[in-house]
Amino acid sequence: MEPEQQPRITAPSTEPDQSFYTWRSFFSILSGQATPEERRQYLLTRDILNEERDIKRVEEHRDFLFQYSPIVRFMREEIQKLGGDINPSNVRCRRCTTPQGGGIDKDYGILLCANHMRNRGHVEDTIAHEMVHAYDYLRFKVDRWNLRHQACTEIRASTLSGECRFTREFFTRNQWSITSQLQECVRRRATLSLMARPGVKDDVHAARLVNEVWDNCFVDTRPFDEIYK
Repeated sequence: MEPEQQPRITAPSTEPDQSFYTWRSFFSILSGQATPEERRQYLLTRDILNEERDIKRVEEHRDFLFQYSPIVRFMREEIQKLGGDINPSNVRCRRCTTPQGGGIDKDYGILLCANHMRNRGHVEDTIAHEMVHAYDYLRFKVDRWNLRHQACTEIRASTLSGECRFTREFFTRNQWSITSQLQECVRRRATLSLMARPGVKDDVHAARLVNEVWDNCFVDTRPFDEIYK
């Protein structure tokens, strides 16, 4: 994960305040009656209490995917051709206190935010997304401080990882549009990723950066012959 987008991870926490982790709080959140702070405290307490279980679950998904996932296996081979390697030993699962699913650092590998992973499919999309970033940094010498470079790799990662396929958008994110669904998803997710970076003023600035590099970056499917999913 590059410094500007690094998820915050935590050391094992002290005893959480379980007064927030109750059925009353849960139903209050479901009904929309909870305040933002009550919701934050509930989710934080839940993540602390479930930390060990979440990490074990995601590690099992990770190990399975490196054995059996076509996209993860393919991307690992392509990264190895460029002199790098992403493998289970440098894909680490931790509890994060920021909302993103993970990140990548050229020296340490991939971080998966175990408390944000819904299922094996989500883990697969996240690993594939970060592996596209790894490939880009090795293949194209991406400048971490060049926002146009960052916009391009975000476009490619969202396009090629499978996270924007129709079924994911339809059933998970409640995005019902069919026409140009892939392009709309990639634009939205690339823009959101850029908004977290220093130097990006707002969503308008982020969207402009995406638009400036769109024509070249969306159609560049390397190392695939075509969009994988």
